[in-house]
Amino acid sequence: MSERDLRGELRENEPLARHTSWRVGGPARRFYRPADIEDLAAFLGRLDPDEPLLWLGLGSNLLVDDAGFPGTVIQTQGALKGLALSAERDGLYAEAGVASAQAARFAIRHDLVGIEFLAGIPGTLGGALAMNAGAWGGETWSSVTQVRTIDRFGQLRTRTPADYVVGYRQVQGPPGEWFVACELRLAPGDGAAARARIAELLVARARRQPVGLPSCGSVFRNPAGDHAARLIEGAGLKGRRIGGAEVSAKHANFIINTGGASARDIRALMQLVQDEVERTAGVRLVPEVHQVGGDGE
Repeated sequence: MSERDLRGELRENEPLARHTSWRVGGPARRFYRPADIEDLAAFLGRLDPDEPLLWLGLGSNLLVDDAGFPGTVIQTQGALKGLALSAERDGLYAEAGVASAQAARFAIRHDLVGIEFLAGIPGTLGGALAMNAGAWGGETWSSVTQVRTIDRFGQLRTRTPADYVVGYRQVQGPPGEWFVACELRLAPGDGAAARARIAELLVARARRQPVGLPSCGSVFRNPAGDHAARLIEGAGLKGRRIGGAEVSAKHANFIINTGGASARDIRALMQLVQDEVERTAGVRLVPEVHQVGGDGE
């Protein structure tokens, strides 16, 4: 592939442990940070159509195998960073690499409310769109009016929620497309009050979750009518360790890297948690984290 006229940054054999919140993961064969959406389209248009692709935001919901990724990783964080009030009244335009918390703060600065919950999600809007991220009773897609997508040939499209089947922590849409931007419809509100509410919720989050330690956030989806953390704690797994990976003693649905953990350690601990919860409670927990390589995808 010719690199002429591309404006982004291309690296080879880039360690993905530098870019994931668990601080694990082997090297990507190639790693590209586009300059903007148009540069990304140009890059994809020149890429071998059989090249494996992995999209990376803040790496907060991602477990990459120790062997790395034998293809091209595209990093949206720090690249697809457009954020503005949209032409539509009470709307917000945000690109996929914008941090979820940044979008929430931007909205309340303009006295728009409805996405305060994003302040507690340690990822980007691209990831939030892909998994319908939610917290504190809110979900990403409840505010979406349209999205912009790109396919592996660099073709850009505009789509609406009618093109997707959206559920709890999952979104199904046209195959072979990835989110690059979205439009959100918000409501006029009291930004100061929303800011105070966010502060309260973040304090509560820090009290209940191991904030500041390497983790991916919640590891497993909550089963219908129950909480994964309750089931994991009920199985006596708080504090259980394999290598450098540990089930958090603060919140049982978090696995933390205590230092020197490998992806293999984390994957083995996830398997142990699934097996023990199934044995003790008869429920097979479904991972929320996206696994790449190894026994993952």
